[in-house]
Amino acid sequence: MQLVRRAAYGLPPTSPAARITRTRGVKIHYLGTPYDSRPHNQCSAYVRSIRAAHLAHPTEDYVDIAYNAAVCEHGYVYEGRGPGRRTGANGSAALNSAHYAVLALLGKAGLTVPPPAMLGGLRDAIEWLRDEGKAGDEIRGHRDGHATLCPGPELYAWVKKGAPRPKPPTTPKPKPPPFPGRARFGPGQSNPHITRLGERLVARGYGRHYAEGPGPRWTDADRRAVAAFQRAQGWTGPEADGYPGPETWRRLFAA
Repeated sequence: MQLVRRAAYGLPPTSPAARITRTRGVKIHYLGTPYDSRPHNQCSAYVRSIRAAHLAHPTEDYVDIAYNAAVCEHGYVYEGRGPGRRTGANGSAALNSAHYAVLALLGKAGLTVPPPAMLGGLRDAIEWLRDEGKAGDEIRGHRDGHATLCPGPELYAWVKKGAPRPKPPTTPKPKPPPFPGRARFGPGQSNPHITRLGERLVARGYGRHYAEGPGPRWTDADRRAVAAFQRAQGWTGPEADGYPGPETWRRLFAA
């Protein structure tokens, strides 16, 4: 969790908001105004501007930023009122007592789709409020129980799924290099493909066949290492002759 404490981004260290001992859970909010993506070094100032706007509100009588936490697109969790403080964002005194409020820096125009880092930060904020603020298991949108479109369609769909933590990105497996042809391997041959073959055999656990190398010149060590790999595939006879064909090459580089 990348938690930014109040004092670290220019707010008084503690919130003057009323204390609360526990809640039923957490409600997710968005800005509801246009919001453009920005570098992370501009996010602190934006959260401060939200607090300033709340304190200057002509009718709401806010004592602090209304949210318990705010999460930027980069996944940082900004401490707002924090755990154990009643929110001012859910729409009524009863709603504010029932759930904490977490704001996503997400707009109705501009940045409208929450990046994975933001979803991870929102999940961090929920778990933080559970751990330190005795938030219950409920995860709701601001619109649940209050007439509003908040937190917007994208975030609300995520909330309805249970606010899952995004899966880490998967790195695609590299494709095996193209097979250079049988003629590149055998007695008298010397080329970079033989070196690549030998290095891959060593990486796959067949280095015991090499007293030195591998290198670019074909040797009997290459043949014995290839044959051992072929036998490990269940091949026998001509299929395990120690000379790589297209299928040997594919399997060798596939894992």
